Amino acid sequence: MSQEQLSDFVEMTAKEFGIPGVAVGVLAGGQEFFASHGVTSLHNPLPVDDRTLFPLASVTKTFTATALMRLVSEGKVELDAPVRRYVPELMLADAGAAAEITVLNLLNHTAGLDWNLIDTENGDGSLAAFVAKMAELPVIAPPGTRASYSQAGYNLAGRVIEKVTGLPFEKAVASLVLEPAGLSNTFFDLDEVMVRRFAVGHNRGEDGTMRLARPWTSFPAGSHGNNPGGGIASSVSDLLRWARFHLGSGDGVLPAEMLHRMREQTVELRASTLGDGFGICWFLREVDGVRTIGHGGSGNGQFAELLIVPGHDLAVVSLANAGPDGYPFNQAVVRWALEHYLGVVDRDPEPIPYDQARAREVAGHYEIDAMNLDIATDGSRLTLEVGIKPEIRQASEADMPPDYVPAGIGFLPGDGDEYIVTEGGLKGQRGFFTRDDSGAVVGVDLAGRLFGRVTATS
Repeated sequence: MSQEQLSDFVEMTAKEFGIPGVAVGVLAGGQEFFASHGVTSLHNPLPVDDRTLFPLASVTKTFTATALMRLVSEGKVELDAPVRRYVPELMLADAGAAAEITVLNLLNHTAGLDWNLIDTENGDGSLAAFVAKMAELPVIAPPGTRASYSQAGYNLAGRVIEKVTGLPFEKAVASLVLEPAGLSNTFFDLDEVMVRRFAVGHNRGEDGTMRLARPWTSFPAGSHGNNPGGGIASSVSDLLRWARFHLGSGDGVLPAEMLHRMREQTVELRASTLGDGFGICWFLREVDGVRTIGHGGSGNGQFAELLIVPGHDLAVVSLANAGPDGYPFNQAVVRWALEHYLGVVDRDPEPIPYDQARAREVAGHYEIDAMNLDIATDGSRLTLEVGIKPEIRQASEADMPPDYVPAGIGFLPGDGDEYIVTEGGLKGQRGFFTRDDSGAVVGVDLAGRLFGRVTATS
């Protein structure tokens, strides 16, 4: 596949979705191909290139997990050990859970922790302050019993790294992973980002116009307590180097068997866009008979996607600086690359026709700590709407991404509890409804997060 074909596709697709700036990289057959389009910012535009920095949001978790696995390989951390061995001050709303959560539970999202609604006091954005407030975080399931994607779990994992190394998290990850892997254009420190070319996020308003996203990352400057789960910035060229590292033998950072262990399934996922299961951090997914590992990230008007196909030494990176359409842009790039470089076709499953009885059964209001999700039916169509809770918007001094407007969803063939979003910025997202022992619908899974049902709609 030629460089020209990749560049043409990236330009065409960026224009189709109206993304101000994108950067794409593909590693195939030992060669690297890059394609960029657009500008860093609509207000102060510079051309995007393969060294332009983008906030990676949750792709950061792959760096946190790899650093922790290095400590495991050095005998300084045990995956099956309780987190309290390393962070004895940990307190949770459920005392039993606090004693039982293991390091592995953090890395494969089975700790039973809710998403992340923790606001440290007095401007102290440290990981220590974050952990000190974790008793306020809901525990939504006993440790090890189910997967539920949690930013808080990875921030706690970052505190484990700090306690074991005696270093601030950012310096520890740089020493353990970034520097030995040769990632010279990957940073946590905004002072490092600001002296380089970087992409600014944009959010599309209701009238279709783009506005600059503030803060630049998902969290205000100084919120180091969220760095392990989503605070790193990097370029498409450095992220392809990171993919090469994970396709290799560990390069003196990790023993090859430890690196490859991260790709092995530790927990199964059901009807999830994230994949078929979690490894150690990685989302594991089989596409048209081919095994892939990957991770995505969404920030304030910024979206990142990293996909690796170990059996074929292929990697795809896609970075986009606009929401909500950055997500479908990245998915389109990944699918195009899989098809054109490997002949692998990734298609969304087809939903069944609208079923009024099923629609009424699931309609209602659902919540996690920071977000509301509403499912509604008008008698002919089922929709899903998700957004940040109004009280959180009002209490925050920072701008936040706009909510996702109601979008059509459809049930998938089978037991009737699995669904797919069929339109809008979340198009292609899959999930499922959960039931209690009586068969009543009590929750809905979206993007790996479990929203609990608060009220039903008749």
